[in-house]
Amino acid sequence: MKEATGELNATVVVMLAIGVFIAFFYYTLWPMIKNNFAENAKCSDAICEKCPTHDCDTVTCYPKNAEHTPGNGFECVYKG
Repeated sequence: MKEATGELNATVVVMLAIGVFIAFFYYTLWPMIKNNFAENAKCSDAICEKCPTHDCDTVTCYPKNAEHTPGNGFECVYKG
């Protein structure tokens, strides 16, 4: 009976550890992954300004079918 109780305790500890890892992923890592993906998708669908010297890190981009006003732009990584 003591062996069965020990195995049950080990199972409970493993299940709790799995639950903690799932919660960490869902509440910490997944929002970062999701936001990064959304930002990259937004930049790939945008119309970006050209970098005049080809040594820019970021450029100003605008959504397609939108006015190119100063408040409407956002920064994206320059990809050449």
